[in-house]
Amino acid sequence: MTTKNATIKDVAREAKVSVASVSRVLNGTGGVTPATQKIVREVAARLHYVPDNAARSLITGRTNTIGAVLPDLYGEFFSELIRGIDLAARARGLHLLVSSSHDGVEDAAAAVRAMRGRVDGMLILSEYVDADFLGNNLPDNLPVVLLDSPVKSARYPVFNIDNRAGAIAMVRHLVESGRERVAFIAGPKTNFDAQQRDKGYRAAMAKHAPDAQLTIVAGDFSEESGYRAGRELLAQKKRPQAVFAANDMMAVGCLYAFKEAGLDVPKDIAVAGFDDILIARYVTPPLSTVQVRIADLGRIALERLAALLDPADTTPASVQTLGCEIVIRETCGASAGATAPRKRRRTPNT
Repeated sequence: MTTKNATIKDVAREAKVSVASVSRVLNGTGGVTPATQKIVREVAARLHYVPDNAARSLITGRTNTIGAVLPDLYGEFFSELIRGIDLAARARGLHLLVSSSHDGVEDAAAAVRAMRGRVDGMLILSEYVDADFLGNNLPDNLPVVLLDSPVKSARYPVFNIDNRAGAIAMVRHLVESGRERVAFIAGPKTNFDAQQRDKGYRAAMAKHAPDAQLTIVAGDFSEESGYRAGRELLAQKKRPQAVFAANDMMAVGCLYAFKEAGLDVPKDIAVAGFDDILIARYVTPPLSTVQVRIADLGRIALERLAALLDPADTTPASVQTLGCEIVIRETCGASAGATAPRKRRRTPNT
C-alpha cells in the first residue's frame, strides 16, 4: 500500500490492533503494553503516519503555524533569517515552529516528518533536500518553499542568493586593487551556497587573474575553521595577497589568526567575507564582505509560503535569485576607522 497520507485506520490494520490502541500509543496516554507500543510505532514510521493535528480544529482546519527546518540555529546568519521569517509570520497572525538538522539526511527527514500535521506549510533550508527527499517525506498537499536549494520543480518555489555573482564581484575588486594572489577559504563541500561561492571564486580568478595559482583551503563555515585556514595560509612559502572567505564567520577567524601573527590587515594582506552579518562592521578592522539581506530572504520566503496557503493561489513555482552587493571596509583598504562602506557594487539578478 502507499505510505502517503496514511490514516490511523491504516496503522491499526497493519499493526493488527484497534484504532483506540493506536491513538493511545501515539498520544502517550498509556494502557498499552510495551510490545504493542513498539509495533505501532514501527508501523506508523514505516507508513510515514503523523497525526493530523490541523484536522482537529473543527472551525478552521488549520493550525496557523508555519514550520521552518534549518541546518543549524547557531550563528548570526540563522538568527537573522529566523528574525525575517518570524516578523513576516507574526504580521499575518501565524506562529513559527523551528527545527534544525545537523546530522545527515535521516536527521533532516525526521525533522521534516515531525512537523507534518502540526504546521500549515513549511520553509526548508537543507543540503540534503532533493526531489526524492521531498517526495518521500512530505504529503502532496502541504505547501512548501525551499531556500538556498538546487532543486528545480514545478511544485516547490525556491529562493536563492546570487552567491556566484557575489563571489565574482568581490574577487574582481580584490584583483583590481592590486592583489592578484587571492586565496579562498571554502565552505562545506555539500552546501549549495558554498558550492556556488566556490564557482564564483574560480570563475573570477580565471577571468581577472588568469596567471595566478588558485589557493583553496577547506573550511566549514565556523570561526574555528577560518582560524585554522588562516594559520595554514601563513605557513605557505608564498603568502597570498588577499583572502576571500566563503562566509563572514570564517573571515573573522582568519582575521584573528593574522592579527595574532602580527600581520597588518590590510597593508600586509587583505581579508573579505560573505553575508555581512552584524559583527562584520564591528570587528577590528571592519570586515569587507558581500552583503546578503538575510532577514529579507526570510521575509520574502514566508510571504510566498503565506500566499500558497490560499487555495485560490495559482502562481506557478519558480526559482528566484536575490541579488547582493559588495561592501568594502577597512580589511580591504577603506579609510581607517570607517564603519560605513566606502564602495558598493551590486551584483546582477539572474
